Amino acid sequence: MSSQPAARPQSGSPRQPGSAIHLQGVTKRYADQNRAAVDDVALDVAPGEFIVLLGTSGSGKTTLLKMVNRLIEPTSGSIAIDGTDVTSLSVTDLRRTIGYVIQQTGLFPHMRVKDNIAVVPKLLKWPKTRIRKRVDELLDLVDLPPADYANRYPAQLSGGEQQRVGLARALAAEPATMLMDEPFGALDAITRARLQGEIKRIHNVLEHTILFVTHDVDEAVLLADRIVVMDEGKIVQVGTPLEIVSNPADDFVARLVSADDAVRRMSLIPVSAAMDPSVTDHDAEVMVSSEANLRDALNLLVASNLDRVAVRTPDNVVVGELTLVALRAAATHGETEPAASLSVSR
Repeated sequence: MSSQPAARPQSGSPRQPGSAIHLQGVTKRYADQNRAAVDDVALDVAPGEFIVLLGTSGSGKTTLLKMVNRLIEPTSGSIAIDGTDVTSLSVTDLRRTIGYVIQQTGLFPHMRVKDNIAVVPKLLKWPKTRIRKRVDELLDLVDLPPADYANRYPAQLSGGEQQRVGLARALAAEPATMLMDEPFGALDAITRARLQGEIKRIHNVLEHTILFVTHDVDEAVLLADRIVVMDEGKIVQVGTPLEIVSNPADDFVARLVSADDAVRRMSLIPVSAAMDPSVTDHDAEVMVSSEANLRDALNLLVASNLDRVAVRTPDNVVVGELTLVALRAAATHGETEPAASLSVSR
């Protein structure tokens, strides 16, 4: 099943470009299994996209991920990164250009944090000054101040801190592609939520292409530009989180994503999709950001005991009104387009 990549918004500032990934007819069969672990998968990933591979255990998502960096070799089919077939490169050269993060961080216990992060740059024979600068940059990026963390050993870190160091290490050689296999699965809920926010922030800054494996629907919905749903080795649906939740391709996808979960759907719909731009109450005491989602707005309405709230832009320009009735209608029908432009004459 093929799918066209979703367009990404253009940034006004220079960013490190992600890679384009093309999979065609990718199949993996094991001699002792009747069914292919991955079966004739076709997928195009645009540069800078955040793709989440979602499915139950045994669906083939991790096998597919590992074929991209040749930890597993496909039985048939082709995988190309920026137009280059991965089999034309040595395994070592290929993996040095791809960041890889797993649930178990795999940090070297005898190495300090700074040396763990510097492993690949040292293999690439970067100058020492460049390595030191890169390590400090990455520790700042993952919110681990170098002065406090660079000289610690992994055993001196919490699980969440170790995962941050693992992420920094994967980013060290400035890869355009990141593969992430259930990286937060072993963490507590609070730490997991914090790191999900971090990876979203880092992706917005660096715009790497990310392939991210999870079986957690809420994680997929939160992180993905597009979700690739897999079952029994096949891709059964590809779409934005809202498309997947609002219009599941079949009963399996509907059960997997709990398509009847209205609260989850509300978290995917922006306030701007349901507001009435013709009503602008500049004196309203309670306002919601135009960048918030309907779930945020519902919480605000319930907490304020109101049936309507003004909508403002981040720079405090009132651009419309959201009513409880309109919110309910949008959540039910899964509207995805803003009711009107947010441009405002001043």
